[in-house]
Amino acid sequence: MTYIEDITVEAADAQAAEDFYTTAFGPELPLKFRASEEPTSGFRGFTLDLIASQPANVDLLFNAAVEAGAEVVKAPVKSFWGYGGVLRTPDGVVMKLVSSSKKDTGPAAKEYDEVVLLMGTTDMKASKKFYEDNGLEVAKSYGGKYTEFATEKGAVKLALYPRKAFKKTAFVDTEGSGSHRIAIGGSGGSFTDPDGFAWEGTGA
Repeated sequence: MTYIEDITVEAADAQAAEDFYTTAFGPELPLKFRASEEPTSGFRGFTLDLIASQPANVDLLFNAAVEAGAEVVKAPVKSFWGYGGVLRTPDGVVMKLVSSSKKDTGPAAKEYDEVVLLMGTTDMKASKKFYEDNGLEVAKSYGGKYTEFATEKGAVKLALYPRKAFKKTAFVDTEGSGSHRIAIGGSGGSFTDPDGFAWEGTGA
């Protein structure tokens, strides 16, 4: 089964990007960093989401990111689906920090339970088939609205979402062009998907 092992964040200053993520979220994020001057503008077509067990954890992570230099896109609030907020990192990545729980069940901890790469697509049917053909197994699928793939325990979860829908869920202008400024380290070889997201095989 193909799955994501890590994500390489490309930034003008790779060391500054690494320092930010480590300071804000700790050293355990499955991220790598490298310098890139590839042109990019506007929304890069994805969000990197951290899923926490309770609102208090979301708040600690969110505040730590803001203190480390992130821009607040939408402060954490309760909603019908849970609790969460959106920020933009200094290198331009849009992140959602969320919990499906609306109530705290224990002491606040600066920790998360899951990392999700939510990638925007312009054609859900075509992208879903592409990934199935490249060895990913569909775990959940809701027509053209959402597709989630199975993953190994502890690995990054991959999900697909209509690009235009990010305007309502990530509260960002979905217009953008140029490089996504990420590369996906996966177990299934090297390829580029229909929306231009590049996978770099790890050889596993």
